[in-house]
Amino acid sequence: MSRPPIYLDYHATTPVDRRVLERMMPYFTETFGNPASSTHQWGWKAQEAVEQARREVSQLINASPREIYFTSGATESNNLAMQGACALADTTRHHVVVSAIEHKSVLEGAERLERRGWRCTVVPVGSDGILDVEALERAVGTDTAFISVMAANNEIGVVQPLAEIGAIARRAGAVFHVDAAQAVGKIPIDVAAMQIDFLSLTAHKMYGPKGEGAIYVRKQVKLEPLIVGGGQERGMRSGTLNVPGIVGLGAACDLCRTEMAAESARMTRLRDRLLSGLTSQLPGVSVNGSLERRLPHNLHVSFADVDGESLLIGISDIAVSSGSACSSASGIASHVLRAIMGDRPVPSASIRFGLGRGTTDDDIDYTINRFVSVIRHLRNGQPGSQP
Repeated sequence: MSRPPIYLDYHATTPVDRRVLERMMPYFTETFGNPASSTHQWGWKAQEAVEQARREVSQLINASPREIYFTSGATESNNLAMQGACALADTTRHHVVVSAIEHKSVLEGAERLERRGWRCTVVPVGSDGILDVEALERAVGTDTAFISVMAANNEIGVVQPLAEIGAIARRAGAVFHVDAAQAVGKIPIDVAAMQIDFLSLTAHKMYGPKGEGAIYVRKQVKLEPLIVGGGQERGMRSGTLNVPGIVGLGAACDLCRTEMAAESARMTRLRDRLLSGLTSQLPGVSVNGSLERRLPHNLHVSFADVDGESLLIGISDIAVSSGSACSSASGIASHVLRAIMGDRPVPSASIRFGLGRGTTDDDIDYTINRFVSVIRHLRNGQPGSQP
């Protein structure tokens, strides 16, 4: 009997936790009201559920519930933060600063501002994937309006020094945005202690539903809305609220808040088991980015003398992502790996392992054996063995 495939791509998306789904289900068919319907109990109950979820999101990041606004996900939240803040920036401030390894929704947002006459500085990261804080501080000036640095990278999992960056932004009078889609629920985030002005998050990275997210907006700062027309979310984001999705996001945040410490410890143990198993049996295995300052469920490694495409074909029963992230159209290596490699070539076989709630010791042991077997075959000039 063949073994079912193994899912180790939890950075891409997570399954909805069954406990989250149970919380969501009544809001599809029973408590189905529109929260904006303020004249009857269906609307009242929906609004109560939305506000409960708002509290649950805020508690996870140490914010006030009134600082949480619901969106369709982190990409929309990133766009709202950057475009909305810069639209209301002082006319003397026409400069944005971003890190070299931001999500495309931030990097392309900065490019859009450049086309509109803004100046943009892209701050490099070191070979460990950590932002060059001194370079950031040199880049920030009296004309800087907006700084965006992600909490943890979606490929290499490296965690950034947010408190240091927040302090730099606050001293300069710039607003500080954090894309925390990969970090929230995995590591502690405190928007007050880290002096964060805007924070983006999404449900489907932490065992909630796809298509639901939120943005934290510190009450002292303002944004110009991207979507107008209905006045929902106190005018910040118009459109009928996705009540089941919002309930799911709140439930996911609540579970993460109570289970994060134990879950992180288990993920770290499994991650270290995976790395030890690979490095003890294969030469030429290198970790991309800092191992010490990393999300507990992330491992990103390169395998020397192996073709990346052949490797992915050979381990087709294990769901992982290619760290090179080469698109079939462009064939260009991941901008994240290019940023940390500098002048060195990006290895073809770069793999992101994303562990999660469903990952077991047996999954890790099987993955080690499969990778060792396939890579040995490929290095000997043979095709990877199939399951």
